[in-house]
Amino acid sequence: MKIIITGAAGFIGSAVARHLLRDTNASIVCLDKMTYAAHPDTLAPIIDGVRAVFEPVDICDRAEVERVFREHRPDAVMHLAAESHVDRSIEIPGVFIETNVVGTYVLLEAARRHWSDLTGERRESFRFHHVSTDEVYGSLGPTGKFTEETPYAPSSPYSASKASADHIVQAWHHTHGLPVVMSNCSNNYGPYQFPEKLIPLMILNALEGKPLPVYGAGANVRDWLYVEDHAAALVRILTAGRVGQKYNVGGDAERSNLEVVHAICDTLDAMLPRERPRRDLITHVADRPGHDLRYAIDATKIRRELGWEPSVTFEAGLRRTIEWYLDNQSWWQPLRSAVYGGQRLGLGALETTRTLEVVAS
Repeated sequence: MKIIITGAAGFIGSAVARHLLRDTNASIVCLDKMTYAAHPDTLAPIIDGVRAVFEPVDICDRAEVERVFREHRPDAVMHLAAESHVDRSIEIPGVFIETNVVGTYVLLEAARRHWSDLTGERRESFRFHHVSTDEVYGSLGPTGKFTEETPYAPSSPYSASKASADHIVQAWHHTHGLPVVMSNCSNNYGPYQFPEKLIPLMILNALEGKPLPVYGAGANVRDWLYVEDHAAALVRILTAGRVGQKYNVGGDAERSNLEVVHAICDTLDAMLPRERPRRDLITHVADRPGHDLRYAIDATKIRRELGWEPSVTFEAGLRRTIEWYLDNQSWWQPLRSAVYGGQRLGLGALETTRTLEVVAS
């Protein structure tokens, strides 16, 4: 089986690529535009030109995407390429619409044309797996969980762009018959995550003795999923999921943001003691505009139908993650110095907007 992975140099995409090469016989075609959130060293150890090849392609580039399909003739597509940081979507929403909506459309059309030309078993077995987020469902109150039937209620430019992409994928299945599967996941964490996201940002700030900015009271709750568990779930959905169905993937590990930051501080203090506890670095800052209160995934369907469940507890996954950042300073230090130094995003500052537009171009 040959699989195109979009966003393969990113956080989750690279985890999927490593999982496929390690645990299956599949060959992979790694597509990535190599934006600020992609790191060349993430894929370098696995690209061999035989089982794994790299294509530096923007999914919005129709001609290049069609070329990739013609040359590689894939058996499946795993679509993970996306702009994904909510704060950045507040600053530069157009980039999110372009990549997450238009890019998904371009990829669907190329996949549809490719699939239409296939015959026999290859046509029957072809799959387009669209990877999405639980944020399309909006915000939960103190109880309840998102199921696959939860109505969409996106509240940020990011989640709105992903919700749009989800609907487009479903339309291409219902209108054109393209064999798709979909998944919506909870917050991921683990190695190789770009340090604008909560967990790596807090780890690196805490290591450097910098303030740990927590939005509001830190009461916003997320369901945390270790990225390697997510990669295994995505491959399971691709190979065994029912066509036209969607599957929610969650880690069954709800934590408030403040609880997460406390856990990072305490784990680091145990590993690298300092004179003052790292909890003293916590600084409460103005909340993000439109900040959803709580997300929680009901993963009953994927457990029941596909036999998947998370294998890594939050405590074990967090420790593994911290250890990885401690052991891989050569990966993240250049990002901190040249790409993203930990500055606050999402408040509409003109200069920040200009800087991000340059980075995203």
